[in-house]
Amino acid sequence: MAELPETLPETLHATAIDIEGQGVLLLGPSGSGKSDLSLRLIDRGAKLVADDRVIVSAALGGLKLSAPPNIAGKMEVRGLGVLELPESLVSEATLARLAVDLSAAPERLPEPEYFEHLGVALPLIRLSAFEASAPIKLEWALALQLGGG
Repeated sequence: MAELPETLPETLHATAIDIEGQGVLLLGPSGSGKSDLSLRLIDRGAKLVADDRVIVSAALGGLKLSAPPNIAGKMEVRGLGVLELPESLVSEATLARLAVDLSAAPERLPEPEYFEHLGVALPLIRLSAFEASAPIKLEWALALQLGGG
């Protein structure tokens, strides 16, 4: 079977994280906690793909996530500035498996939702980024999407 060609890339205002080879797209306006949640996920073993701007292209039925060259390996940390992360904490690219909306309060018992972009639908969850439990909720949601649980 022939590989499907990638679409022309687009840049989204988002942050992308790689958790054990699985991409997570963090969505929300400035100040919603994308970088804060990313830092806590990195502390738990995740890798940064891109902070604040993510290059997205449709590939192999999914969304490929990568960083614009001028910000690759860099992360803005409020109060510290723009930091260059060690190579061991950075992933060059990943395939998205989950989208997380940080812009609205989550429902107690949500119905399934999807983030659609470039003809690809990703499972979508809503989280409050600044809750102490946000990293584990995100990891559990990702595991459920991958058939774990």
